[in-house]
Amino acid sequence: MKRILSGALAAAGVGLVGVWVAYLHDIGAARHRISTGSTVAETKCGPIEYAQRGNGPPVLVVHGAGGGFDQGLLLGAPLSEHGYRVIAMSRFGYLRTPLPADASAEAQADAHACLLDALGVSRAPVFGVSAGGPSSIQFCLRHPDRCRAMILLVPLAYPAQAAERLPRSTQLVMDRVVRSDFLLWAGTRAFRSKMVETVLGTPTGVVRAASEAERRRVYTMLDLILPVSPRASGLLNEGAVARALRPLPLDRISAPTLIASARDDGYRTYAGAQYTAEHIGGARFIGYASGGHMFVGHEAEFAFEALDFLAALRLELPGDGGGSW
Repeated sequence: MKRILSGALAAAGVGLVGVWVAYLHDIGAARHRISTGSTVAETKCGPIEYAQRGNGPPVLVVHGAGGGFDQGLLLGAPLSEHGYRVIAMSRFGYLRTPLPADASAEAQADAHACLLDALGVSRAPVFGVSAGGPSSIQFCLRHPDRCRAMILLVPLAYPAQAAERLPRSTQLVMDRVVRSDFLLWAGTRAFRSKMVETVLGTPTGVVRAASEAERRRVYTMLDLILPVSPRASGLLNEGAVARALRPLPLDRISAPTLIASARDDGYRTYAGAQYTAEHIGGARFIGYASGGHMFVGHEAEFAFEALDFLAALRLELPGDGGGSW
């Protein structure tokens, strides 16, 4: 019996060492990834981290929850690959952009304008995804002369269908997970499908039925959340922004607008996306029956829609646009 117990303990020890080695490898690669390719601009609104990719007229990409400049670059890849200069910032509390005392959607929108000032960009279309929706909308309301157009994909927007309040014990666990690189890493490895459903708001069945390329895109987005610890402040602030959602004078937005969502989005953005489009003059809404928050099966289609939308605006530019709007 002692020999069996000793063998079991030895095997468990080897297994734990293997897990720890795998974690150190993955988290090291993740930390290296976010340590390169970005710059911190000193703006009138404080330090803002950003990265740029591509050439042509600029497009400001506003990432969602759990993101940063790295997520923004991935979301903006179809644009940077087709003649646009993607500017992807890290919003308040994400990576190297600190969380100020006022981290509201309004303050974030002002920071978007401050970043454009620092980069010498007079105006640009804004592409807001998920939790990047509130500040994108506020950007076009508060800085109409800077907002050339607005694209919103599965946006957090009024009227958000609030999820049931989590039990205090569950909330405490969630708060710890978003602060712990190891706990999130372990979850993404041991419960990968479940994490896609809960964290990325996309039904497991939709992902399983998708192409290999689509599944790879979804899992890449999940992996990009690591390391989560330098994103924790921003993630925890998203709840405050969501709770502050209210009716806005959307009819004042005159910028051309394109909005899309899916009915089976786990974050239930469909109603807010549709409402926002209905209240912005001339806005176009694209609704899909399925695809979840990750827009599985429709990402490429929506990319073409966004490119056509921007191309129509670009036709109004003199010459080739000279790299501006």
